[in-house]
Amino acid sequence: MLWIIIGVIASYLIGSIPTAYIFGRVLKGIDIRKFGSGNVGATNALRVLGKKAGITVLLLDVFKGVIPVIFLGNLFAPKATLVSSEALRILFGIACIFGHNWTIFLNFKGGKGVATTIGVVIGLSIAITGLQLILAMLATWLIVFLILRIVSIASVVAAVALPIYMFVFNQSRLLIAASIALCVLIILRHKPNLIRFSQGKEPKLKFRKK
Repeated sequence: MLWIIIGVIASYLIGSIPTAYIFGRVLKGIDIRKFGSGNVGATNALRVLGKKAGITVLLLDVFKGVIPVIFLGNLFAPKATLVSSEALRILFGIACIFGHNWTIFLNFKGGKGVATTIGVVIGLSIAITGLQLILAMLATWLIVFLILRIVSIASVVAAVALPIYMFVFNQSRLLIAASIALCVLIILRHKPNLIRFSQGKEPKLKFRKK
């Protein structure tokens, strides 16, 4: 049990690293929460800090999700005998997403968790499910984004598709349940975006070149 607790705390702290906030401070000397959408995430970093910084933030936030599932999962699975390796990796991934969404370093106000969720799904795909899952999810996101050019809606649609793909690819009930929980979480985090979209007010992605 102790190893599980340590792993969960470590996963939460990894997820809590506020990448977009750090880049805003280092590159521009600004608090990114006071610019653009105010969100501490990759999309707002694209808008406020530019393309290169935004893509870097995106990749780092994705990597945050991979680390707990793969590396901490491999490290703690032999020690945490109370739960299966699959359950442990899912638990670490969810803890990481919670860290990103409610970071201890910014008074428990973080991003919306999409990039980090992608990282967690990548980790689960490598460790458990196979790459077809993450490829299907990313393809869904890309198709919706190319049609609408709205990141938030593409993210919500991909999140809704995740448990469907879990079922189609014959994954375990535990993974299906976890994917449903992640889907609900992403929808709730994007509630204001969905309201704006229904009103025709959700902005399309535009970002600075530098």
